Amino acid sequence: MKKKDQKGSLIGLVPLIAFLILYVLAGIISGKFDSMPLLVGITIAAMVSFVLPPPAGTKKLSFKEKVLTFCRGGGESTLMMMVVIFILAGAFQGVASKMHAVSSVTNLGLSVLPAQMILPGIFVIGCILSFAMGTSMGTIAALMPVAVDVAVKTGVSPALMAGIVVGSAMFGDNMSFISTTAIASAETQNVLQRDKFKLNFVAYLPAIMINLILLAIYPIKAVTLNGAYTYSLIDIIPYLLVIIFSLIGMNVMPVLVLGVVSGVVIGVFQGDFGWISSMQYIQKGMAGMEDIAIISIFVGGLVEVMKYLGGIQWLMTKLGQQTKTQRGAELSIGMLVTLLCIATTNNTISAVTVAPLATEIGQKFHLARVRVATLLAMFATHVQGLIPYAGQLLVAAGMAQISPVAIMPWVWYCYLTLINSLLFVLLGWPKVKVTAENGYPQTDQQNH
Repeated sequence: MKKKDQKGSLIGLVPLIAFLILYVLAGIISGKFDSMPLLVGITIAAMVSFVLPPPAGTKKLSFKEKVLTFCRGGGESTLMMMVVIFILAGAFQGVASKMHAVSSVTNLGLSVLPAQMILPGIFVIGCILSFAMGTSMGTIAALMPVAVDVAVKTGVSPALMAGIVVGSAMFGDNMSFISTTAIASAETQNVLQRDKFKLNFVAYLPAIMINLILLAIYPIKAVTLNGAYTYSLIDIIPYLLVIIFSLIGMNVMPVLVLGVVSGVVIGVFQGDFGWISSMQYIQKGMAGMEDIAIISIFVGGLVEVMKYLGGIQWLMTKLGQQTKTQRGAELSIGMLVTLLCIATTNNTISAVTVAPLATEIGQKFHLARVRVATLLAMFATHVQGLIPYAGQLLVAAGMAQISPVAIMPWVWYCYLTLINSLLFVLLGWPKVKVTAENGYPQTDQQNH
């Protein structure tokens, strides 16, 4: 009995399997993979989990006790901290957008962009914009109109321009201190955003440089961008404060509060909004994060019930049988995130869902927490820019009036980061020495 309990049960994974099947079927039948709202799907999966029996040797809980288990998982302290950060990030984005910080970043880049470097220049602008905004969708919406205009003037394929923009947007989704995916990856592993960023940036630097070189040597017609690209350096201050204080190592919550306050003060004094009306934009920004926050809570609850049902332990046992090395363990984490991302087209939820399992794998194989956090962010973002039915390619394709499939071959940055992610695992570079401070707490059984 005890041995069977330690192995877990495949039944414990049925809720997640049911969710994935339901989500994919809804997409196939409707022709749109975003037709099934994630929160509805997760709620159905939770209901399925409540009626499943536990593995042999595990105490049977009443329906009420299962619901309490679900609530305990959803209210876990690390998860709730992450949800608060999501809401603060939304507040910052709402204020920064209204006070023209987004347009100032874009126009500043366009005004200094050399004509002969327009393709790598668009990529750099997109990287800066997505890093500052922390949202790939917002970056694509802001930069695609410019990219389409450049495509017309240079004779470059609109698909290539869309690929450049999508790649630059995924840079921020992965690296930004206020990206929901980056926040989820770091917070769930109790890692400073600064430490995760440093490791992630070094690992991806070859991909960034190769992408810039390829874009620089791509043949295009000479072009000069016309238009009055007005900007204000004062508008960019909130972004600079968030980036600088995050790199210094300040906790992300006071950093975001500082960003919101500075944005409100600058916006009021420049006449973008009043002291009272600024609260409306803060609220709108927060509301934009409500879905991801609630879904994350439900995912946390579902994972807790799946643990009780033996699903997580079963998966750990199977992975343990197939995985014997640290590299194999890291690759398992990456593949789990990738598969879930392909199935759900939501990289943040993929990272949140896999995070508890990644923690257990990290404990078992004595991995550094910062490497696990980096793995979650890496494998949750590069594939997102390559899925033709994901929001990023759909939005870019719609604005460029082309097929999402036509963009796929041109998202060079995502292919390069995919290769770098695999090298990050296979070569173990950059190396991180595992210590008591940066590793996971080990149980007596694990230590022996």
